[in-house]
Amino acid sequence: MSTSSGAPESWISSFCSLLGHEYFAEVTEDFIEDDFNLTGLQNQVPMYQEALEMILDVEPEEEDNDAVMRGDDGERYSGSYRRASERRQMRLANDLSIIESSAELLYGLIHQRYITSRPGMQQMADKYGLQHFGACPRVFCNGARVVPVGCSDIPGQETVKLFCPSCLDIYTPPNSRFQAVDGAFFGTTFGYLFFMSFPEYDVSIKGDPLNLAAISPAFGQASNQPAEPESRSSSLTSTPVPTTIPAAIEAIAPPPLPPQPSVINGFPTSNLAPGLGPGKIHENRIYGFRVAERARTGPRMKWLRDKPADINQLDESVRYHQQYGGDPEGDPFSADGANGTGHFEQLSRRKKAPVRRRRKVVAEGLGNGPGADVG
Repeated sequence: MSTSSGAPESWISSFCSLLGHEYFAEVTEDFIEDDFNLTGLQNQVPMYQEALEMILDVEPEEEDNDAVMRGDDGERYSGSYRRASERRQMRLANDLSIIESSAELLYGLIHQRYITSRPGMQQMADKYGLQHFGACPRVFCNGARVVPVGCSDIPGQETVKLFCPSCLDIYTPPNSRFQAVDGAFFGTTFGYLFFMSFPEYDVSIKGDPLNLAAISPAFGQASNQPAEPESRSSSLTSTPVPTTIPAAIEAIAPPPLPPQPSVINGFPTSNLAPGLGPGKIHENRIYGFRVAERARTGPRMKWLRDKPADINQLDESVRYHQQYGGDPEGDPFSADGANGTGHFEQLSRRKKAPVRRRRKVVAEGLGNGPGADVG
């Protein structure tokens, strides 16, 4: 196979250009030639060396055909050599299919490690920006972009899935051509590490498509879009909207939220599952009446889509210091022992105390002489 410029196309390029391999990134040869990146793969891939040579487009070493044994019965030796050469060619033809499947497996396992590196993650970021992986099929995610992930790091367990950062759920690719791609070729680490490495990607829902802010201002705080200023002409012709909230709506409306942080647990608040929470869960209705939660057709596992309206409840630092004490804004590893380090000191003292006692007993036993009773 060759490209339009006339240069032969590499095995990696041809593999990534196959139908159904659109999710793959092209692993650089420098990454593959580094033995550290291939640690432990020799035991997982049959015919490892031949598969590695196929991926790198390395020609296998051939024996010298001119080295034919000759003697008094040279014809017999030459004939036996030709028969051995034919058997070797037949064996290579039979092993070619095995080498090709091994090369695909080896490349997939290398790809799993490559996309967690800096150059590999940058390639996947380019694909994510161009929406090569598709969008989430959930309505409340409002077309959030997804990334390919695997449910297992072991080959042959699950096919590739699509992870949505808006609802934190995985979905089967809509096209059947991706059902033959092993999920282990993307692994379980890439999806979460990708969004932690690129927090600038905005996965939040734009606007308020369900007009939930009209019911309660608490729902409107989820949208980070500033309100558009009203023009002067429209303000002269439009009817003024009353600022008072009816008593019935005010009674059922949730209380106003405290100030929400912009970053929580090292992650932007706007990208923290924007497709979940109040108003983002479908409710079953029959003729306009909501189905009871205890009914058979009622909501099942609704808690999977739930998210607190107050993001401060998800602050892991505050929850930790409420349990062990200290100041969440301080340094938990400070030397003064004030900001929650008493817990760490107790653990370290508890672990080192038996060792110190044992050494003290041994030292006392040695001091009493060889016949002294240590116990």
